[in-house]
Amino acid sequence: MAMVTEPLQYEFFRNGLLVATLVGALCGLIGVPIILRRMSYIGHGLSHSVFGGAVVGYLMQWNFYLAAGAWGFLSALLINATARRRHIGADAAIGIITTASFALGVALISKTRRFTRNFEAALFGNILGVTRQDILVITAVTLIVGIAVFLGYKQLLFATFDPELARVYGVPTRWVDTGFALALAATIVASMNIVGVTLIAAAIVIPPTTARLLTKSFGRLLILSTVLGAAYGFFGMFLSYRYDVASGAAIVLLAAAVFAAVYLATGVWRVLGARTPVAAHRAGAPAPTQMAAAAAIVAPAASGDDHHFD
Repeated sequence: MAMVTEPLQYEFFRNGLLVATLVGALCGLIGVPIILRRMSYIGHGLSHSVFGGAVVGYLMQWNFYLAAGAWGFLSALLINATARRRHIGADAAIGIITTASFALGVALISKTRRFTRNFEAALFGNILGVTRQDILVITAVTLIVGIAVFLGYKQLLFATFDPELARVYGVPTRWVDTGFALALAATIVASMNIVGVTLIAAAIVIPPTTARLLTKSFGRLLILSTVLGAAYGFFGMFLSYRYDVASGAAIVLLAAAVFAAVYLATGVWRVLGARTPVAAHRAGAPAPTQMAAAAAIVAPAASGDDHHFD
């Protein structure tokens, strides 16, 4: 019990515990559409891009959150527009735009020779140095993104699995993509000082990837990924205190350990299940046609039911 009660005596730890839990939940929630769209690299890329915007904002004496958030949002829109061009994939667009933005930030720092603790925290995280403003910003972003996902659940579901078919059925996919880009940029900006640029991609990708091993339901995936992210942040803080390691690193290492355990457990379960007669019969069943797969997406999107995927 001393491991739990002792760090709670300190206000800075209580603040860090709160923001770590909120950031973990936020990253877990926003990470679900990212992994389902196979865009895991965008979290890593946008965090580097936002760093460039933070440097520009600092030199221009702008508000950190406004400058970094606007830069990240514009970078996400530019990536989306570039990826739509023929012969340019999303991964190439992400690599070009985000690394160029990060390089701009490094160049400006080297030119002005004004590397401050703010940028060190942005690179590596400083969860125990959070301010009241950080707590308010992270809380607001978490609530706004959560409400937006809840209200736009059907549109997000449809646009995630089949954007072309979604446009046919009148779903405003451009607005959904724009809103998603804004939510992702806000998530990265709010999380950057907590886990750092170097670890933020893992905080976004690992919770939904782990949750996907446990469920094939889109709705349950959103909930489970959010809960896992919050749990990683909460318990990772205690591990950080117990072993005296960086908080962001402790959170990510805990998430990676849980993923490895779930991956091994589900692998063993699958092998054992494949040996049963029922599983063997199902394995020999014909795969659903493309039209049937599309119908499986359209029907729940129209009726409000959940979508199950393979």
